[in-house]
Amino acid sequence: MNIKNIYKLIKQRLNWRRKRINNKRVTFSTQYFPPDFAATGQLINELTSSLAKEEIQVQIFTGMPSYAFNQYHAKRLEFETNRCIRRTRVSRLWPTRIRGRAINGILFCIRISIRLMRSSRRGDLVVYTTEPPYLPILGWLIFIFTRTPYILILYDLYPDVLVELGVLNENNILISIWKRLNKFAYDSAKEVIVLSSKMQNRVSKTLSIDSSKITIIPSWSDPERIFPKEKSDNWFVKKYSLEHKFVVLYSGNQGRCHDLLTIIDAANCLRDQSEIVFLFIGNGAQNEIIKNYSHELSLNNCVFLPYQDYKDLPSTLASADLALVTLNSSAEGLVAPSKLYGHLAAATPIGIISPEGSYLREIVNSNNCGRSFDNGDSIGLADWINFLINNPSEANKMGKSGREFLLKYNSKKVIFAKYKELIVKSIYNKI
Repeated sequence: MNIKNIYKLIKQRLNWRRKRINNKRVTFSTQYFPPDFAATGQLINELTSSLAKEEIQVQIFTGMPSYAFNQYHAKRLEFETNRCIRRTRVSRLWPTRIRGRAINGILFCIRISIRLMRSSRRGDLVVYTTEPPYLPILGWLIFIFTRTPYILILYDLYPDVLVELGVLNENNILISIWKRLNKFAYDSAKEVIVLSSKMQNRVSKTLSIDSSKITIIPSWSDPERIFPKEKSDNWFVKKYSLEHKFVVLYSGNQGRCHDLLTIIDAANCLRDQSEIVFLFIGNGAQNEIIKNYSHELSLNNCVFLPYQDYKDLPSTLASADLALVTLNSSAEGLVAPSKLYGHLAAATPIGIISPEGSYLREIVNSNNCGRSFDNGDSIGLADWINFLINNPSEANKMGKSGREFLLKYNSKKVIFAKYKELIVKSIYNKI
């Protein structure tokens, strides 16, 4: 680092501390943050950027890139107007395996615990996510020593996810201890934010948490950034020769909580229709599984691409004629896929593959922006794809209905206002 950069960094630090005297501050703690591809990190990035524009001083404690497998380093310290990003090194042991992610998460918590203790003594409010899933417990422990108020954002419900996936038994002593500590963490939080009514019901029922403390704030998308785009104007479509294809898109995390095999089986049903392409963009624990399954079936209509740059998301989402969002039969009420809202912004018809009664089905069916299918109903999905091909006007209606729903309930502007109200109330004890 040259003298000019050192001077710049010192000046930024002094300016940050000067503003600290006059402004309330919110500290966010999350393992994933851009340039990582994880959706949770992207959402926290947008949220904290918006808060900073509202003259709320924000700092983010996060890790070096580990989800973005082609990039391992970023600036350890970044200053922006009313926002400071502090990154710490994290382990990258077996990042796609549950045990590896568990170890990496514990190491991340250990690394940031001292920073959080020091910051919390001066801080006004700390917001913890469930990336990694032990952060709520760490937040509670820090609260015991510092009494700094905190908010929890529950993206996934742990350890329930591990039980439902068969990783650990319900009677395992680790599960019992984890749930007991979660109870303490949730009870001590000023607010607990979940992404759906199903998650709210589960948290309230299983841990006997006062439902008035639990607020539902779903994920969002920015309709000014993501919007419908003609294929003839889409560079991504041209790059992969998709101009004359009906593109069925699955974009995002290919983790264990998602039903991807039903999609491959639907592709097998439509293998002889060369105008249909099943496009998978992303990575995760099931990536190799679905690639191998596709190879076993000798499918030529499946295309697998890695995560694309975040700046390219508007073009990749707009390439789809149909977008698929899935949950496996054991994940309902435990996770809430944020990918839905980007597809709604792009005005793409949505196909939901999930258990009966999921909140995803409720959104799509009640707003006429797509159709839902049971897990394993590959034939029904294949038949509906042909229906959309033969009835483009119906597909357009569904896409428009979805975008209208997003603009009214799940735009960045709408959801940010809910977060801001909750955060300001937690800082000042008033709205």
